Order: sequence, then structure tokens, then C-alpha cells
Amino acid sequence: MTRQAQMRALQARLGYEFKDKALLERALTHKSRGDGQPGFMHNERLEWLGDRVLGLMAAERLFHMYARAEEGELTRQFNAIVSGKNCAQAARELDLTHLVEVSRGLSADAVAESDSILGDAFEALMAALWLDGGRHAVEGLFELVWVSGQTPSSGSRNPKSALQEWAQKRGLSTPFYKVVERDGPDHAPRFVVEVKLGTLVARAQGSSKQNAERAAALALLKQGGLGV
Repeated sequence: MTRQAQMRALQARLGYEFKDKALLERALTHKSRGDGQPGFMHNERLEWLGDRVLGLMAAERLFHMYARAEEGELTRQFNAIVSGKNCAQAARELDLTHLVEVSRGLSADAVAESDSILGDAFEALMAALWLDGGRHAVEGLFELVWVSGQTPSSGSRNPKSALQEWAQKRGLSTPFYKVVERDGPDHAPRFVVEVKLGTLVARAQGSSKQNAERAAALALLKQGGLGV
């Protein structure tokens, strides 16, 4: 697949087509690609802005979602969402590993294993979306990093697994997930999933069925007292 085709596929996954394609390319260009060349355009400035965009959106979501949480708990969850490791994981889920342009001396495996390179690229991509299309354009990408950064207090990284374990310990039935709504174009769908566990019911949305299920599981964990 050509570079151009890869970029089209990425924009389809993002559900957004860039007006300024050069901005997208810069977001995915690591400083090492320039091999020390003066004036080489790379993604460090975009990463700096993207870090602030992510921080603002995460802080705002946490502030409104957990109205009774103390500052310390908000900070714990905030740090989990904006961490480089979490951004790198979101980058892998978005399949950025083979799209980041790096020095020819770096192997594909080295990029795949580098939380720093991938995390920076993810934040730079957030900034590029923000600059090219405003807040609406970056919402889908934020949801991806939000879901991957949600860590129930049980220590499980996967809310669905945590909910399953929580139910088993209490002798409850297996959580039941159901897609209750799906809309949006094929390249940028929106799923609403409902999860039921005993008398508890929660709904959440996401850019994929899996993300919506994870978000719904997290919401039910909050109701059950496992989360905030």
C-alpha cells in the first residue's frame, strides 16, 4: 500500500479528512527523520500543543463526570489518561506504528516498542486535528485515549474483564451487552451499547462496538462502587 493510500485509510479510521494534508504528514514525522538537518519540519511543536489539548479535554471530562471526586482522585485518573504510555497504546490501536516517519536507522520493531515515539505522534495528531478542524474533529481521537486510559481501582486494564470478575465474586450472572443504536457513516460510525448486570443497567457510546462496550462496562463499575 502506498503512503498516500495509508494516509487515506488513517483518515477513514479517524472519521475526518484533513484539509491541510501537510499538517497530517508533519504530525507523523519524528525529529529523527531529519537526521539533524537544520529547519527540518517535524512533530515536536505539534506534540507540545497536542499535550495541552489532551490535558484540557481530559480535565474537563473528569471534572464534569465525577462531581464528588476529590482533587487527588481526579489527578490520579488524569495522569492515567494523559500518560505517554496510554497515548502510545492508543496510537497502536489506531495503527500508527507503521505510519510514523523516523530515521532510516530505526527499525519498524523499534518504533513499535517505543512509547515515546508513538505517544508523541498521537499527541501531535491530536494537535493537527484541532488545528485543521477544531474541537469536533478531535473528539473521536480523544474517546480512544479516554477509553484506553480508564483503569478501574481493581487494577484491571480492561473494564469488561474487571466487570466480569466483579460479577463473579458476587455470584451474579454474566454481564449482557447489546448494541441499542448505531449511526454515522461507515468510515466514522457511532455505537451506543447497553450493558445489564442484575438490576444494574448502563449505556455508553464509542467509535466502535468494542470501545462502546468498554465504556459501558466502566459506567456500570462506577454504579457498582468499584470505580469513583
